[in-house]
Amino acid sequence: MASELTDGVLDVRGMRKPDKHPTIFAAYDVLAVAESFVLVNDHDPKHLHEEFDRDYGPGYGWEYLSRELRDWRIRITKLASTPLPRQLADTGGIADDAPETGGAVFSLRMRERDLDSNVIALAPGGAIAEHWGPDVDVLIHVIAGSGRLETETGAIDLAAGGLLWLPKRSRRAFQAGSEGLRYLTVHRKREPLVLHTSRPPGAQ
Repeated sequence: MASELTDGVLDVRGMRKPDKHPTIFAAYDVLAVAESFVLVNDHDPKHLHEEFDRDYGPGYGWEYLSRELRDWRIRITKLASTPLPRQLADTGGIADDAPETGGAVFSLRMRERDLDSNVIALAPGGAIAEHWGPDVDVLIHVIAGSGRLETETGAIDLAAGGLLWLPKRSRRAFQAGSEGLRYLTVHRKREPLVLHTSRPPGAQ
């Protein structure tokens, strides 16, 4: 893909849309620190810019050279040898602002990562039904609210600050208290998690 780069210019205007971003990132990945290329596109690549922010933080440069109709030119520069450490979110803010409905209110989205992480919000009285966990160990940090974690032999009370270990394939269910429940999950990256309502293959 990086072979599309010619004399420091990457013109993606004639490419199929699904090929554009992979080609651009491939060209960026082979740059040395302080090297750059000029991206030529037929529109302002705002979503690409968001992906660079997400993946590299302040470790890259983005400079508009031209904003002409069907001739947008951006110099993209590698400023650091790897993506930089950075703050992704404020869990205090997530705790205060989580919606009343359940679901993931934060997730890791970087293309290159070894971990998956989410902040799950349950509304007051909300629940995640009993299920067998996936084939990864999961670390959970309760950041706000209260509730209970039902296990195969009992229950654990959940409160802000609690740090819990969910072994792979273990049976669990969550019940939020009157304040709702919000918790951070961290586990090894894998395909989208499958929650088994029956015992998963290989579980003892």
